[in-house]
Amino acid sequence: MDLVTTARLRIAPELRMFLPVSRRQEWHEVTPDGTSTLGHHVESTGVPLTEVGQLTVAGRPVPFSYQLAPGDVAEVPPKPRPQRLPDDPRFLLDVHLGTLARRLRLLGVDAAYHNDMDDPSLVAQANAERRVLLTQDRGLLRRRALWLGAYVRGSDPADQLHDLLDRFSPPLRPWSRCTACNGELDPVDKQEISRRLESGTRRSYDAYGRCRDCGQVYWRGAHSGRLEEIVRSALAWTGGTTPG
Repeated sequence: MDLVTTARLRIAPELRMFLPVSRRQEWHEVTPDGTSTLGHHVESTGVPLTEVGQLTVAGRPVPFSYQLAPGDVAEVPPKPRPQRLPDDPRFLLDVHLGTLARRLRLLGVDAAYHNDMDDPSLVAQANAERRVLLTQDRGLLRRRALWLGAYVRGSDPADQLHDLLDRFSPPLRPWSRCTACNGELDPVDKQEISRRLESGTRRSYDAYGRCRDCGQVYWRGAHSGRLEEIVRSALAWTGGTTPG
């Protein structure tokens, strides 16, 4: 009788996008060595642990630190959606996701973004402010110091936004944040900012908001049809409504 020396990983279909094209099969055979954890074996296939749900072996939940034994069969599922967080989700986006950051701010989601921040600085800010780090860099998600991250699916900003809303289901408060700096908007009296407005704007609009951080002034009429459509689509995806 042959002695079993290997274990098997069953990768869920939702996670196979992370596997090399030549290895996008359901089953992966690994060799337990008494040192490597189950989490290490999963990551070795190319799947970031930030995308993995509850691992099980023989139907029993096990942690990432579990040591595989010969003959084990481990189920590797995706994170359940929506992925719940303790408080309202707060995000930090890497340098390649600037458009997504602006769209999240348009919807009133707290989305920090810098176009010049390196990986260690991103991890430090995400940890210090308890923000979910959003990226398409799998190497960044594998940094052990990172408290929580998520891979953003899609190359088009509309698809990326849909993925983010589907995964975290953050509360939406459209038109409540500055799309330039992420600051919150406060109502401001028209007379207080009158000198900053074009004459046509002063005549046409009465309700204004001002960013409490950078001072940028907004009025509802400034939103193009494209921005209105982004908001409408997001609310339709989530079943939300615009606050009164």
